[in-house]
Amino acid sequence: MKKIPVLAFFLFAVLSLVFAWGTWGHQHINRAALFALPDEMRPFFYNHIDYLTEEAVGPDLRKYSLNDRAEFPRHFIDMESYENLVDDSLMPSFAEIRIKFDEKYLQQSGILPWYIEEMTEKLTNAFREKSKSEILFLAADLGHYIGDAHMPLHTAINHNGQITGQIGIHAFWEAQLPELFGETYNLNCPDAKYISNVPKEIWKIIQHSHLLADSLLAVDRRLKAGLDKSLIYQLDSSGNIKKNKFNDLVHSLEYSKKYHAALNGMIERQLRGAISETADFWFTAWVNAGRPDLNELDPEGLTERNRKNYQRDRSIWKKGKLFGLKSNLEF
Repeated sequence: MKKIPVLAFFLFAVLSLVFAWGTWGHQHINRAALFALPDEMRPFFYNHIDYLTEEAVGPDLRKYSLNDRAEFPRHFIDMESYENLVDDSLMPSFAEIRIKFDEKYLQQSGILPWYIEEMTEKLTNAFREKSKSEILFLAADLGHYIGDAHMPLHTAINHNGQITGQIGIHAFWEAQLPELFGETYNLNCPDAKYISNVPKEIWKIIQHSHLLADSLLAVDRRLKAGLDKSLIYQLDSSGNIKKNKFNDLVHSLEYSKKYHAALNGMIERQLRGAISETADFWFTAWVNAGRPDLNELDPEGLTERNRKNYQRDRSIWKKGKLFGLKSNLEF
């Protein structure tokens, strides 16, 4: 079994707090995804649009606010830590992984793809049982983990640039840049489609994200080469790099613009991919549950009252935007 160096484990323990798309990203993913659902699902999900939006950050709140240790490995997978898996076209079962690696190793290396599979199965059961509270809770959480799977650094052991001297790249890529430029993104995506092979789809997402990790790090290294820190970061009056409330380094607007442009739409594509896949997984769970009538779960008057706003909001989404979402900013 491959062993994790003591230093790497220490860095994992310290830097695991940065594992998230950020409030802005997760909330936009869940909120936009519901508009890609079919007519049979969309009114019910729209009735609870605010819950699905706010609960999008629920897994992170459990991780930080409640210090739920079981939550940490669910948000990432260090692909380099799993021997002979990176090039496999099929995701191994969690049972196989548990045989090959002990629990401590799994905690350190992450279980994101297998947890997405587990959550999809639980959502399917909730749909089958027409358990309204469970459907909403599990759908919101599932959207969070699918979002994490689309963040490239969630799939790499160098998750915060700690190995290559690029500390702070994680929150910069996933939180500061979307907050700065996200209003220009197109959040529209194709109608939800059925996923015939859930593990294969999960593995495809993970592998694609992992391929992008080196690229986003390389672009950052190239742009920073030879630059004074005053051109890269925001500095306080004493010349120290400013940090946000989560102790993340705050990059300058000038450097943010250069890096975002050099990524050539990578963040927008990954965000939109997360929106599309979230809708696909919700739809797939519903289909596998036998396509239950979700209209029975809410009072008819509630759906009717929301109909006008729903039509307006979906029209706005078709143009790539969202109405009524103001996320708490982290930068």
